[in-house]
Amino acid sequence: MIHKTPLEPSLWYATAAAAPETSALDGTIDAPVCVIGAGYTGLSTALHLCERGVGAVVLEAEQIGHGGSGRNAGHCTPTFHVHEFPTIRRILGEPFASRLIERQTNAANLVFDIIRRYGIDCEAVQTGYIHAAHASSSLAKLERRQRLYAEIGKATRMLDRDEAQRLTGSPRFCGGWFHPEGGHLNPLGYARGLARAAISRGARVFTRSPVTAIRPQGGRWRVETPTGAVVADKVVCGTGAYTDGFWPGLEQSFARLGVAVLATQPLGDNVRRTIAPDNNTVVDSRRDISIWKYDKDGRLVTSLFVEGRRGRDPTYTHDLMRRKLQWLLPQLGDIEFQYSWSGALDMQPRTFPRLYGLAPGIVASLGYSGRGVPTGTMMGTVLADWATGTPPRDLALPVETLQRAPVYMRFMPRVMLAWSRIRDQRAARRDGLDPPPF
Repeated sequence: MIHKTPLEPSLWYATAAAAPETSALDGTIDAPVCVIGAGYTGLSTALHLCERGVGAVVLEAEQIGHGGSGRNAGHCTPTFHVHEFPTIRRILGEPFASRLIERQTNAANLVFDIIRRYGIDCEAVQTGYIHAAHASSSLAKLERRQRLYAEIGKATRMLDRDEAQRLTGSPRFCGGWFHPEGGHLNPLGYARGLARAAISRGARVFTRSPVTAIRPQGGRWRVETPTGAVVADKVVCGTGAYTDGFWPGLEQSFARLGVAVLATQPLGDNVRRTIAPDNNTVVDSRRDISIWKYDKDGRLVTSLFVEGRRGRDPTYTHDLMRRKLQWLLPQLGDIEFQYSWSGALDMQPRTFPRLYGLAPGIVASLGYSGRGVPTGTMMGTVLADWATGTPPRDLALPVETLQRAPVYMRFMPRVMLAWSRIRDQRAARRDGLDPPPF
């Protein structure tokens, strides 16, 4: 099963600051709130609860950051992955839409504020995010996005062709959108730092403690593991794509989409001065996206969605990504990938978080569909609101009945990737540009 994939091949596993010392739960303990999952969602929830004086116990099946929180590429982008604000308002209605927009668009600032306040060692830089336009049709969409973000007070700006090419290092773009609040970090280091921060405020974190069952006990909930149990008033489930069978139907509320992440050898100073010279995170506007950012040693870190041989055949994947990067960044020359690893996203049709009420006193937060670093951290504040008694009508998201993901979600993301490549090539040809040779 996907959640058993080891972390050892990961660059982050090799370079992240050490995790705080933890152990498996042994015996039965009591807590106001039990949080399942020691990723961004669970650890942020525990931290924000403890900052409010509410005790929390975190149960993790493997190790801190074992799931998507330790496997992603480390981008921190305070935007919505797919939908623009009018669509979110149509889907959620008011006041929930405005509340979610406010929290998500400020989520990167929340992340970097936590990092500063708790001194988290995770290579964090808030140098900005560039969404680079590969075609004029994409540039028009980014201009609309810039106007929408300006309306809520965000000081983002458009980039012309020359500036986009200078800041990204690629000659393949006709402009772009710059968001100064974005950034990047070592994602496993951040997860470990969140755990250390939560523990410093009184949270108890237990690893190697998979939840096997959740049962009612005297008006409370008994959350069981192989060697112990937590008896709690409330339970928060924040396990994302790595959700196991501890609650009936929860795994069926999303579809897993694999992501492969690769890191090159450290690049020389001369090359680094021409590729993302301001240490920005770069994302292109192709639907089959390309992303790059640096780690602390000057490695270029990139990622792609798993489809067919992509991500499953290492030789094929490395060759594909090498050609892709060299086409986008001709000055790279020969590169080798020193690290490659994989993870998974929990995809659902809305592509922004869902808050499910599983039973009185139990909620689950799932379906992030990407944007995990800021979104998981932000959702910790929403879950802390719920756990401390905020009425459902006053939360940033509506509490919904658990829903099974549509059957088409099992294959739609992969079909869309294939169709997206065709659309990207057509857009390039309409502008008289060379389509990517992959």
